[in-house]
Amino acid sequence: MSQAQLAGPDLSDSYVSLIESGKRTPTPVVARLLAERLGCTTEFLLHGVEPRQRIDTELGLRHAELELHHGDPALAVDRFGEIVKAAGEENAVISALARFGRARALESQGRVGPAVEAFERLRREAAAHPERLADLPLTVALSRCYLHAGDTLRAHDLAHDALVQVNRLALTQGEIAVDLAAALMETDSSRGTDSPGLAYVRQVIMDNGVPSAVNREAEVHSLWQASATAAEGEDSALAVRLADDAIATGRPSRMALRLALIAMEWSRLAASRDEEPMSGIPELASAAGEVFASFPSLVGERAKSLIVLAHVQLRTGDSAGAVRLAGSALDVLGERPDGIGATAHLLLAEIALARGAGNALTSLRNAQTLLDGLGPASVGSDRETARVWRRLGDLYGQAGARDAQTAAYRKALEAVGVRGALVGMTVDSALVR
Repeated sequence: MSQAQLAGPDLSDSYVSLIESGKRTPTPVVARLLAERLGCTTEFLLHGVEPRQRIDTELGLRHAELELHHGDPALAVDRFGEIVKAAGEENAVISALARFGRARALESQGRVGPAVEAFERLRREAAAHPERLADLPLTVALSRCYLHAGDTLRAHDLAHDALVQVNRLALTQGEIAVDLAAALMETDSSRGTDSPGLAYVRQVIMDNGVPSAVNREAEVHSLWQASATAAEGEDSALAVRLADDAIATGRPSRMALRLALIAMEWSRLAASRDEEPMSGIPELASAAGEVFASFPSLVGERAKSLIVLAHVQLRTGDSAGAVRLAGSALDVLGERPDGIGATAHLLLAEIALARGAGNALTSLRNAQTLLDGLGPASVGSDRETARVWRRLGDLYGQAGARDAQTAAYRKALEAVGVRGALVGMTVDSALVR
């Protein structure tokens, strides 16, 4: 069929040529007319897939998303990969969405290297084809990944690139804003709270608060299973609707958890700085702890929130309340306390030193025993591990245990990869700050 035959009496040959070359997008009326003359559906003409194939692909995307947030990230990687293969080059938008999902699933697995490669490719594609992918969520995701990989400078630069975009949009709510605030909380924590990054974090906290959370995992899985059953019964439209319901049911809890993590870190930062006002901080820390308490599996986060609240109480002058909260954190951790327990013992030692009590060294040794027995992954990131060892060294110094202080500082440096020239070296605490 020639362009003239396809154009018929209704369209011009040149207009058909522009559509074929991608320089014009047909209106819905023109698309239906062209599809009728070509003997195919409008859906196939516009998207390269038939309606049933498209709805099955949409369903696959939703089930992969559910697997990512509420199932097994490894299976999510496979599910998203299958969609990429099925979509092919003809379905560029769906393929891009599936590759974005696969990159997030790789990150969720802890496979940061492959995730960075995938996000970087997608960001280059977003620059060339902004109609397929938005750059902003990719920039935020890359900042997060580089931070986890230890490249804090690159993470900081990317986070501030994203900050320019969200400020232009006046965006402080929604998943992108909360994800960016979480990244900035880590990349900018060493800066003053009036810095642009932390000022944005403060605004996100003010605009969103820490919403209460209800654990609705059982409901999510019930809707997910119903969707899978509907799909098996060839009712794809219902399956998509049920999958959408499952995703929507889980979203508020995910947002509450992210905001609680940001609030907890903000409270910890405020409590660590003498010049930072404490107005509203105890309430913020308490709200974060209540969110974590709603999820029995989040033992570590619950214990961390209690330790942060204990630091807040200590900063406001309630040392007895701080001791109770640190003890509660150890109780939450139970018989197998992890590296988080070391920070609780450090707080107890700090309080004992402030009171002039004689049991500070006991708490410090308890903290060291936990740190000696656990690898860096049990405490957190390498930077976090170094921070805990450095704090242990500071407190050993206050207690007058100089040899133990030097050994703790050496461990702090080892945690961030400085090992070769440490033997017999006296380390100043400023080196590991």
